[in-house]
Amino acid sequence: MEFFDVIKKRHSIRAFVPRPIEESKIKQILEAANSSPSAGNLQAYKIFLVQDEKRKRDLALASLAQSFVAEAPIVLVFCADPEASGKKYGKRGRSLYSIQDATIAAAYAQLAATALGLASCWVGAFDDEEVLKAIGNPEGLLPVAIIPIGYPAEEPKATSRKKLEELVQKL
Repeated sequence: MEFFDVIKKRHSIRAFVPRPIEESKIKQILEAANSSPSAGNLQAYKIFLVQDEKRKRDLALASLAQSFVAEAPIVLVFCADPEASGKKYGKRGRSLYSIQDATIAAAYAQLAATALGLASCWVGAFDDEEVLKAIGNPEGLLPVAIIPIGYPAEEPKATSRKKLEELVQKL
């Protein structure tokens, strides 16, 4: 799929077909996330690939009971590693760069999923501590995004976007 078509086609999907995702596609998604830019090329984030049904249910509950999270064949949890960035960049690395790194990687994963004919939804509403419990209580990490991925069971509705004139300020 051509890059600009991928961008236009990517929409938030909250219903998934109960069909497993091929390992080759999962690997391509993870490789895309791994190729995303990061501050100082530190890649100050971790990605948790969740396929276990109980952990997916726990993530859905941690996501303020958004049940569709558990219905996806896979769920990627992107966590910032503040100290990994903080060692080089101090406070700004801990409070900003590591979060940006995880966010960019998550966006790349979503675009890769779309290019592969899959669907996803960015989930940012969640309880940090409950998410960490669901992924095994890794120390020092900050959950940034939960991305359920699967084959779509719904057609997205086109959403309106602001006009560029509303977003862009020419200086």
